[in-house]
Amino acid sequence: MRSYLKNLECTYCNEIFSADQPRRLCEKCGKVLYPRYDIKEASKYFTKDMLPARAPNMWRYFEMLPVRDESNIVTLGEGFTPIFETRRLGSELGSESLMLKDEGLNPTASFKARGLSAAVSKAKELGLRKLTMPSAGNAAGAMASYAARAGMEAFVFMPQDAPEANQKEVSVSGGNLFLIDGLISDAGVISREKAAEIGLFDVSTLQEPYRVEGKKTMGYEIAEQLGWELPDNIIYPTGGGTGIVGMWKAFQEMEELEWISSKRPKMFAVQAENCAPIVRAFENGEEFAQPWENATTLAAGMRVPSAIGDYLILKAVRDSGGSAITVSDDEMINMIDLIGKLEGFFVCPEGAATACGAKKLIENGSIDPSEKTLLLNTGSGLKYLDMLP
Repeated sequence: MRSYLKNLECTYCNEIFSADQPRRLCEKCGKVLYPRYDIKEASKYFTKDMLPARAPNMWRYFEMLPVRDESNIVTLGEGFTPIFETRRLGSELGSESLMLKDEGLNPTASFKARGLSAAVSKAKELGLRKLTMPSAGNAAGAMASYAARAGMEAFVFMPQDAPEANQKEVSVSGGNLFLIDGLISDAGVISREKAAEIGLFDVSTLQEPYRVEGKKTMGYEIAEQLGWELPDNIIYPTGGGTGIVGMWKAFQEMEELEWISSKRPKMFAVQAENCAPIVRAFENGEEFAQPWENATTLAAGMRVPSAIGDYLILKAVRDSGGSAITVSDDEMINMIDLIGKLEGFFVCPEGAATACGAKKLIENGSIDPSEKTLLLNTGSGLKYLDMLP
């Protein structure tokens, strides 16, 4: 297998950078960098017919991932999580064709395994040995686990009220855990300060180019698992938003590879009522989202008051014909129980939020009941035992 990684491109000013040195944000405008691939060349040799013979993990798409040498892959078996039909839940919510992709079955029990596998693998290839990040929850455990697997040192800065399971994951994996009084945005400031002070490389969400590449594999899998026909709607719980923009990137790459048509799902971003900067910006017609003051929600992954990729999230949602919607913590808690009783899944609050969103979107006419709608459960409810009533 050969990666067709070509370079890095700024998603805002289109400046081009080498992908063979450690980089974080665009040096010209400070916005998000994306890896770009020689897709025209890749399409000659990398076909979807090759995939069935490959291992069922996210690295089956190696040619469109940013690690050049296979020996640098740091893996715990992440990816290729199943998609389930959820007829009973669909009937309850008003959908005739509802599905759920269960990312809680990843290593470290959340979709964060994908992004951190990609980021840590590329960090290894670039010769980095000490990583740092702020995290509201699941990313912390994933980073510590993959750093341990790679023999690297991990520094994690988390709000002191982050789920206990995530704190223990970091400690068990040998990470250096720092609990701070504040939100993930406050943790991010301290993480960057520590990086400058003792020479750490910061792998914060979308503040380095490679986590999004792991997340985009959800898009490749959705297409492959559904016979190369994308669903009509994808509903996604949105904090930093890497999942939405990653899938959107994957759809464009697959179209250029001639694996799928130009048809796209409508992308729907779901946020918590008391932390909804993307929803507010969407409703106000803004390109960027202003930071949310006094953010609170039990869904740790959605308690992100400011996302550096805000303009990418908003563009994907708008270009797809989708929208952004809020749900309450009480609605999430009730939906966790409903999904468990009807389908047997113990979803995280963020995953429950997608089902709450589906109900509202069907009721307000944004989603037709006959359309194929896919929910993303981003993690296991077992991570939240100390948070749930």
